[in-house]
Amino acid sequence: MERGHEGFIRRCIELSYQAREKGNGPFGALLLLNGQIVLEAENTVVTGKNPLGHSELNLLTEAVRRFSREQLREATLYASAEPCVMCSGALFNSGIRHVVYALSAEALRPYFPDDPYISCRDILATSSARIRIEGPMLEAEAMKAHEGFWS
Repeated sequence: MERGHEGFIRRCIELSYQAREKGNGPFGALLLLNGQIVLEAENTVVTGKNPLGHSELNLLTEAVRRFSREQLREATLYASAEPCVMCSGALFNSGIRHVVYALSAEALRPYFPDDPYISCRDILATSSARIRIEGPMLEAEAMKAHEGFWS
C-alpha cells in the first residue's frame, strides 16, 4: 500500500462513527483530488429513508455534479468498507479509476447474509477500464465501528 492511505482511511472510519451516531449504518467515504479531500459523505439510509443512501453513492452523486470526468479520473475514492455491487457500478460510471477501502465485504458478510456478494474487484475487472483497487486496509480498526450495531 502507498504511504499516506492510512490517514484517509482513518477519516473514513471517523465518518462511519458519525453515521452510526445518527442511527445510520457505520459507513463513510471521501474523495481525494490533487492531494486534498474535496468531498466527504456518510451513510444516510435510515435518516434519509432511502436504501440507496450508501456513503459511496452519496459521495459519487455530489462528485459528478461538482467535477469534470477528467478530474474524476485523477481522483481517489476512499471508503470505510469495500464498495457493494450498487456502489461499484456507480464508481465505474463516475469515471473514478482508483479506490482504497478499509473493511472487506467478506468481513461484513456475517451481518448481511442475504446480500449478494461479489467483490468490487470482480465487478470492476469485467471492464476494459483500468481501475486500481487497494484494500482491505486497517480492517480491524474499521470493524470496531460495526461492533454491536447490527444486533
